[in-house]
Amino acid sequence: MLKDTIIAVSTPWGYGGLGIVRLSGEKALAVAKKIFLPRGKRQKIPPRQPILGCLQDLDGQERYEEAMLTYFPAPKSYTAEDVIEISCHGSPVILEEAVRQGILAGARHAQPGEFTLRAYLNGRIDILQAEAINDIIHAVSLTQAKISFQQMDGRLSRKINKLRDQIIHILSQTEASMEFPDEGLRISPKTIARTLERAVLSVQKLIDSYDVGKTLSEGITIAIAGKTNVGKSTLFNALLDQERAIVTPFPGTTRDYLEESIKIKDAFFTLIDMAGWENTTHPIEKEGIRRGKTLSASADGMLLLFDSSHPLTPEDTALIKKYRQKKIILVFNKIDLPRKMDIVRVQKMAPSLPRIEISALKGTYVEKLKNMLSRLFAKEDEIRDEIILHLRQKLLLEEILSALKKGIQVLQAGFSEEIFIEEIRSALPLMGQLTGEIRADDVLEDIFSRFCIGK
Repeated sequence: MLKDTIIAVSTPWGYGGLGIVRLSGEKALAVAKKIFLPRGKRQKIPPRQPILGCLQDLDGQERYEEAMLTYFPAPKSYTAEDVIEISCHGSPVILEEAVRQGILAGARHAQPGEFTLRAYLNGRIDILQAEAINDIIHAVSLTQAKISFQQMDGRLSRKINKLRDQIIHILSQTEASMEFPDEGLRISPKTIARTLERAVLSVQKLIDSYDVGKTLSEGITIAIAGKTNVGKSTLFNALLDQERAIVTPFPGTTRDYLEESIKIKDAFFTLIDMAGWENTTHPIEKEGIRRGKTLSASADGMLLLFDSSHPLTPEDTALIKKYRQKKIILVFNKIDLPRKMDIVRVQKMAPSLPRIEISALKGTYVEKLKNMLSRLFAKEDEIRDEIILHLRQKLLLEEILSALKKGIQVLQAGFSEEIFIEEIRSALPLMGQLTGEIRADDVLEDIFSRFCIGK
């Protein structure tokens, strides 16, 4: 299949000012010459120089669009193969016709991610860079886009390769001291342990970064919870700055949950407005409460809402006790009304939890609450080093960490150098899987199936 010449539209479907059709493979230029006619008397298509011309049908009888063509000869192209990019008006009809004519001329329609897959298989990028390319396309925030760009440029790959080189150096020195004991090549166990401990810290730091990376790439889910009639839907609307939820003075208006997304600074939050958590005999309300509790259990965080214009109730106390170990913000609503709740008592029940007093109805301190959400959950101030965005990467790094720690334990326990070498060597193929040096077809299929066609 890699010998096939592939073609696809590389811009999103829809109407726009510009659209791009891309070809890659040995016959890319030959196919392009059949469906693209340069203006004037130009016979040759020069490399890396856009030329003006027309798209035409295969037999050259009819021209249907003006276009620009750029030729990128191998190996200095995106796929490391001959690549053609045709830029024309962003009309789906024209773009689809260009692809159809290209297929008639000898190309094959590309599979999702096949251009990037060829770049990987041809050695132009590794698998970490391939993942970063897809990440930058689907970035939900500028911060994530910047991280993905750095990884696309190879920063994470260089970090992993540097770590791999350190392990190989330790192994080679240890094996040399075993093979040539009289040559003065012996390396002390303390030196080996120090090197491995530095590697462990480096890997652990990458693993720990996944939580931040996950919030950047997937967004942050926040459940708005509390008793009925404490103002959950009013707060939901205030945070969204739109009348999304129906608000009435009657308890139990929200019987199911509502879900909407909001951008706060550079992070995306999914807010969930849930039914009030009180005992009820109504089957719809019961189901709404059940769903709400399930969602809150899997949410990244929670706004636990109280009505400060009413005294603290046993139900309020039960909610605090149940969720005070989770990542929540205590929100005391309705400060536009006379206060009757003993907030000091609540604070004593959960002294470590952040808290804020607001009026969702009047909008008082709602912006301050947004800033709290950003500071506590987006964690943009923690982004100072490399961040991993994928569970695949985290799981492999955890296996690498385990191998390195076992190596240190074996070394400190005084086992033979042969056993130590075997433990440490087991980390190398894991690093190969991480960068894609060791290929696994099921992993490749999973990664590239998430790409769009044309990329």
